[in-house]
Amino acid sequence: MKELKEKDPFWRVVEIMSVLRGEGGCPWDREQTRDSLKPYLIEEAYEVVDAIDDGDPDKLKEELGDLLLQIVFHAQIAKEGGEFDITHVLEVLAQKLIRRHPHVFGEVTVRDAQEVLENWEAIKGREENHRSALSGVPPYLPALLQAMRIQEKAARVGFDWSRVEPVWEKVEEEFREFKEACRKGDKEGMAWEMGDLLFALVNLARFLGVDPEDALRQCNKRFIKRFSYVEERLRQEGRLPQDADLETMDRYWEEAKGSDR
Repeated sequence: MKELKEKDPFWRVVEIMSVLRGEGGCPWDREQTRDSLKPYLIEEAYEVVDAIDDGDPDKLKEELGDLLLQIVFHAQIAKEGGEFDITHVLEVLAQKLIRRHPHVFGEVTVRDAQEVLENWEAIKGREENHRSALSGVPPYLPALLQAMRIQEKAARVGFDWSRVEPVWEKVEEEFREFKEACRKGDKEGMAWEMGDLLFALVNLARFLGVDPEDALRQCNKRFIKRFSYVEERLRQEGRLPQDADLETMDRYWEEAKGSDR
């Protein structure tokens, strides 16, 4: 362990993972596979987001470490399989960053951040011979975030409105179609039109500079906080929500909303 303490912090973590996966290491770590680790990778990414939302540097520092652990873990599994190791991961990343930033490491000139993104997509297309401008949007993304990324990619190749007014009109059109499907009691049509309406709302959010995934996540947090307040007020009266009438709960809900401001 003395040698581990003397190593650069990053390589110390890499070696610790190698020890955990090796003979005499940790039984849990040794039995993990790429598939078994997928839920932890996703979970750690969201915990990083939560730490950012909380504005807590210490928590963010810890969660970034947990996320980095997942990358080191996957690289160690690949090394054991003779595929690649963490050095190769870093080399590929460094090459990609240089190649896709010709305005920094080359002679290309850009006007703004939007042009940087457009160049990035063009370079990706040439590198990977993409069949579609929408390639590369992960299927595992939450639906709102996935819709946002799809729309951003389409916009970078010119498939986009030039003004926000038609976007509002599209939202209103999709809402009317959803209401009509509801009026008919058409369950399949309702699901179809709800999807179209949500997609249009995501597009509006993008035009207005609002992240729809983050907006909904913050809304969820507010709901949990307010409903917890309602439960606490009822608990003080010796009641549970299922024992209370809606009028009472709504009154406490308004109290909770007032305390948010």
